Amino acid sequence: MKGFAMLEIGKVGWIDTERPSAGPYDAILRPIAVAPCTSDVHTVWEGALGNRKNLILGHEAVGVIDEVGPEVKDFKSGDKVIVPAITPDWRSIAAQDGVPMHSNGMLGGWKFSNFKNGVFAEYFHVNDADMNLALLPEGMPLEQAVMLSDMATTGIQGAEMAKIKTGSTVAVIGIGPVGLMAVAGASILGAGRLFAVGSRKASVDLALEYGASEIIDYRKGGLVEQILQKTNGKGVDSVIIAGGNENTISDAVKIVKPGGTVSNVNYYGTGDILPIPRIEWGMGMSQKDIRGGLTTGGRLRMERMADLCTYGRIKPEKMATHVFEGFDKMEEALMLMKEKPRDLIKPVVLFNE
Repeated sequence: MKGFAMLEIGKVGWIDTERPSAGPYDAILRPIAVAPCTSDVHTVWEGALGNRKNLILGHEAVGVIDEVGPEVKDFKSGDKVIVPAITPDWRSIAAQDGVPMHSNGMLGGWKFSNFKNGVFAEYFHVNDADMNLALLPEGMPLEQAVMLSDMATTGIQGAEMAKIKTGSTVAVIGIGPVGLMAVAGASILGAGRLFAVGSRKASVDLALEYGASEIIDYRKGGLVEQILQKTNGKGVDSVIIAGGNENTISDAVKIVKPGGTVSNVNYYGTGDILPIPRIEWGMGMSQKDIRGGLTTGGRLRMERMADLCTYGRIKPEKMATHVFEGFDKMEEALMLMKEKPRDLIKPVVLFNE
């Protein structure tokens, strides 16, 4: 079969490889919608995970099941399913301990395009199918469904980890697709004043539609200075980091109140150390909580994300600014993520069903 792969750091291309096979609890799928991610860019061009050779990329997909193992109970060949980017080993000790995303080691639930071939292929493998797949709801557009696999679940988890209280003041740093879903999540959870930090018009317009009350344009001055000025020096109750570089966490600590929470769902692709400012962290005694997490993944999470769409709580399909058709368009879509034109939020590639 063919797949679009990371050949080595800084280089991508098409490869031929063997079609995967299903274990007793597994499934083999054919993708019908995929979406490149900024994480793919970090992985390939920044070498964020170290060198990977001939590893098929992609971790966001909707697919049709081609084959299931003999122990799979709830799915069958021909079913259309949402595939989470994170597919934990649900029979692991880590899952029993409440951190399935780290099953069998740090970030172990993140398999696709990390240490296992991803979804940019004619066929791909999903472990523990009954626990990691969710049926595609009848009538749900593919552009909407594919956003649930990573962008929606990750952004909304950023809001969940931020300990948002009804009416609290929240800042979301970075309003790419994950940040936009963090804005939507913060709004659902009851944020009052909701700052969104970004400058692209497409993202700014959608952030306001998703519930942001104010936009902080970092091109017009430091985000720390702007937010502290707007809050009369008090800062915010919660910060969600969904973009930026290794110094962004320092900015987040500076703008969050004592007793507040910094929630990070950003993938830091460079740097060895994430700096925490000593004074603004109260010499270590500020009660400022810094939390970071990989999204849970799994079937239940995808079903709940789908319900948010079905019942009109979120509209992630609006982030699909560039839609391509055909297997051969995956490279073009990925390169678009790398180049980041100003009108881009998220590219999606659709295949024949």
